[in-house]
Amino acid sequence: MINVLIVEDNHKLRAALKTGLAATGKVSVVYDCDSGEAALAFCCATPPDAVLMDVQLAGALNGIAAAIAIRRERPRLPVVFYSIQDDDAYYRDFRRSGILSHYAYVRKSNYLLPQMIVPLLRDAVDGRSFIDPEIETRVQEVRHKDEHSPLDLLEPNEQTVARLLARGLTNEQIALRLGFHDKRTISRTNGQIYAAWGLDSSTVDEKVARTRAVIILHTGQLIHWDEAGAAYVQDERGEWVKWIYDR
Repeated sequence: MINVLIVEDNHKLRAALKTGLAATGKVSVVYDCDSGEAALAFCCATPPDAVLMDVQLAGALNGIAAAIAIRRERPRLPVVFYSIQDDDAYYRDFRRSGILSHYAYVRKSNYLLPQMIVPLLRDAVDGRSFIDPEIETRVQEVRHKDEHSPLDLLEPNEQTVARLLARGLTNEQIALRLGFHDKRTISRTNGQIYAAWGLDSSTVDEKVARTRAVIILHTGQLIHWDEAGAAYVQDERGEWVKWIYDR
């Protein structure tokens, strides 16, 4: 029998999980709550064998932050995460958390039947880890995005100007915002941004370069446009592939 803590902010789902897991005869739900803070308090006082935890929770701590806090007090306490969220921030939190073992991270829509949860809990308790391939792909996408941020190619003042460009400000407005008397300073800075991002060949039409710079900043990835206007991005191997805009 695995003693499990359920952390889920949807009360109906939490009740269903509690009933479904208990019905397997392999799990005893020793406590359930809706926040990472409550989970932390319980684990400090009475650590369960494992935690089943949604990533999005009611309190200030999301599930990953809660697991980090719990493991400070109870090292490598097994956790099975699940989530329907597809926000970069959650995958970024997970990638930076340093959680290496005694865990699973799965998509709620793929794995949330009790008979599928029990093996994940057992593996986590036994020290075996599992990450849903869909989530692994997204984690690697976020890693690739973070490690290849276009802003990393710019100096601090250029980063500031690029962000203001992306907000739709004109050169005059940016110069005023930053306290420059001469708007040509911003034009020169724009030129440095275009060169750093490989857009200088399109400065024959400054509006094109400016538009493309804004697209690069909003997507968070370098984009190369060929002479025909086709756009390419780098994949995880660093090879240029055709950009498929899916937002």
